[in-house]
Amino acid sequence: MGKYRKFLIMVLAAGLVTALMASGILDHADLAVSDRFYQRRSASDGEIVLVGIDQKALEDIGPYSQWGREVMAAALAALNESEACRPAVIAMDVLYSGETDGAGDARLAEEAGRYGNVVAACAAVFGSSLAEAETGEYYLDNFSVTAFDAPYEALGEAAEQGHINAMLDRDGILRHHLLEIGLEDGRRIPSLALKTAEMYREYHGMEQGTLPPADARGFWYLPFCGVPGDMEAISLSDVLSGKVPADYFAGKIVLIGPYAAGLQDSYLTAADHAAPMYGMEFQANAIQALLWEDYRREVPDGIQLTALFFLLLLALAGFWKRKVRLSTGLWLLLCIGSAGFCRLMYDRGLVLHLLWIPLGVTVLYVGCIAFNYMQASLEKRRITNTFERYVAPEIVREILREGTGGLELGGKLTRIAVLFVDVRGFTPMSERLKPTQVVEILNCYLSLISDCILKNGGTLDKFVGDAAMAFWGAPLPQEDYVMHALKAAADMAEGSRALSQELLKRYGRTVSFGIGVHVGEAVVGNIGSAKRMDYTAIGDTVNTAARLEANAPAGTIYISRAVADEAGERIRTTSLGDTVKLKGKKEGFEVLCLEEIL
Repeated sequence: MGKYRKFLIMVLAAGLVTALMASGILDHADLAVSDRFYQRRSASDGEIVLVGIDQKALEDIGPYSQWGREVMAAALAALNESEACRPAVIAMDVLYSGETDGAGDARLAEEAGRYGNVVAACAAVFGSSLAEAETGEYYLDNFSVTAFDAPYEALGEAAEQGHINAMLDRDGILRHHLLEIGLEDGRRIPSLALKTAEMYREYHGMEQGTLPPADARGFWYLPFCGVPGDMEAISLSDVLSGKVPADYFAGKIVLIGPYAAGLQDSYLTAADHAAPMYGMEFQANAIQALLWEDYRREVPDGIQLTALFFLLLLALAGFWKRKVRLSTGLWLLLCIGSAGFCRLMYDRGLVLHLLWIPLGVTVLYVGCIAFNYMQASLEKRRITNTFERYVAPEIVREILREGTGGLELGGKLTRIAVLFVDVRGFTPMSERLKPTQVVEILNCYLSLISDCILKNGGTLDKFVGDAAMAFWGAPLPQEDYVMHALKAAADMAEGSRALSQELLKRYGRTVSFGIGVHVGEAVVGNIGSAKRMDYTAIGDTVNTAARLEANAPAGTIYISRAVADEAGERIRTTSLGDTVKLKGKKEGFEVLCLEEIL
């Protein structure tokens, strides 16, 4: 595979996985795991006290739907018993919009305005509406305030205001806090939590803190300090009865709101996806984060996706055609390392998608394993198809075990034994027989030669007419390869005698072989052009074996002194000295005739 093609495939794969992450398909899983990983319980500073309209209060006072505003007025009066013991802030997480009976409304407004430490709740309704841009063009604003519920007039004048809007994310989980909302008249309404935190700092003479990093709509990521039930909660009934003395709340933040399941003011939050958190607990977590200035900034998706793309490219380069052990190690390193990096960045104030890197890397890891497996299967099939025609099955299996790297294709200097064999008198015989008979005889002869070569572990290089070439010692090293070549030659000589008897009966003709064997170094590999190549051997060793065969009389096997020396006493030979002249060889090249393998 060319470098450019490989690079384009890697870019395409990394791009597709990055697009998968950007599509949002995996957002629910990513958000759920991120919440579990990032959110950590931590003890609050004890300055926030929850006063709940809980089940006990409902039993003592009566159904909440029958409560008048005198109940909340009485609670404010009990908490603000005197200047010396009053709370720093009392935030009512209950919406009192519209007037009811005059006495109850008046008393609640009076108690709220006594010390100026009360924050009343308001809420906005969001929807879609046409908005006018600075250029004068109109556009559809999907986050515009279509309605606003403010405290009734007397309460609004007596107390500060803060909105209690809680906006769920797309997966139905509450993990962001809306810092403020803008109204059409230009007013900016802070959240109940923000207003409470500001009033608490003012009460204690503290400088106002920095605001959290909110997005264009005013939302910021809220790090919860606890799960539902972690913060101290007191029943409103105990406050009204005086069971809890007023000085207990002195200088603290008191949140009053629904704290019973039936009042339907609870949400699933990032702190716990299973247990609902009451609205005033959510407000308390937001207040605590504002007081601690414990903020986190969510890194824009565009930046994360760009970084993810390049990281996936590097991961893919690491996975590409690597062994499973190395790929698995890299995969584990990236997955574990990315989790550690995300945690480190979170502690430094940045929120990253926790699953994007592990999931993206896993997709590429599995894809590369599958691709490498398919490539290996194709390579195995290619090797099998290439070599099963030339070498014995056991050599093919060995090549497959070694892999293509063990072949070192393309030309390698190797010491091999080379055998040439040729039918003597084939041309005159072909002139006297019918073409079909010649083909039948040739096929019988070639089958015999092939069987002898493969049986003895040789590599059948080629057929050239009625001649054939084979070698031993490649493509993989072999023990005692010279003897294998000699045994193949002996088998051919013996087989030719049996074949001659059969052909004599059928066609009245016999065949005999001339065989030559030599050993030495030769270049073995894929020889040819880019479009057409053969796995073969070339060099002087090959030429010498061919000339030995050319000079061998019918039924004889000529070998060189190098072959005889390798075989030693395992063969019986007759030396012809230098009486046989081989073309291209100097004087003194000894030729021997193989008589027998002992």
